Amino acid sequence: MDLILYAIAPVLTIIFYIFIKDKYEKEPTRLLISNFLLGAIVSIIITTILYVIINIPLPLNNHTSIFEQFIKAFFVVGLTEEFSKYIIVRYYAQPNEEFNEPFDGIVYSVMVSMGFAATENIFYVLEGGVETAIMRAFTAVPAHATFAILMGYYMGKAKFSNNRIILNLTGLFLAALFHGAYDFFLFIDFIPGIWVGAFVSLLIGIILSRKAIKKHQNNSIFKA
Repeated sequence: MDLILYAIAPVLTIIFYIFIKDKYEKEPTRLLISNFLLGAIVSIIITTILYVIINIPLPLNNHTSIFEQFIKAFFVVGLTEEFSKYIIVRYYAQPNEEFNEPFDGIVYSVMVSMGFAATENIFYVLEGGVETAIMRAFTAVPAHATFAILMGYYMGKAKFSNNRIILNLTGLFLAALFHGAYDFFLFIDFIPGIWVGAFVSLLIGIILSRKAIKKHQNNSIFKA
């Protein structure tokens, strides 16, 4: 039980942070919870199915091949996981009438992503223990949040734009790009010191995420 609490604590912390940042018009609790649960269950199922389908024509078994790890990081893991979150935001959250300002794109993207991160984190922490929980609390979970904020920023803009398709796909692209970069540097850990690249990409993602939050806050239609 303690390990599960360790696993979900950073997830709840990030959710609370985004809830506070949603200053001007809070989202309904039921909708936040439903997006979280869809991320925790449906997004995980979609990702698992896509992994199985992709692995049939494209088995990536050479762990010391930089090219194979590049494909795995950006297209198998990054794109697949972010796509599984994207379709929930796109077809469940975005059409909802409560999605009524651009900042809501960030809120709902983060809720879906944190649902995904919670399920993923529980599996990793139950297997790896407290040390894994502490490490992922400062790496993988915040990384998932930054991917979600970047995607949500553009999906929030898309809801109120005539260029909805382009903006939605831009959000998906950026999330998959940063996700892929983060994982790629971790996957090629057979190169000494290369793992630093993962933290650099995470730092850049955090900086861009903070800017995205501030920009949508400043442009809120509910701002007094």
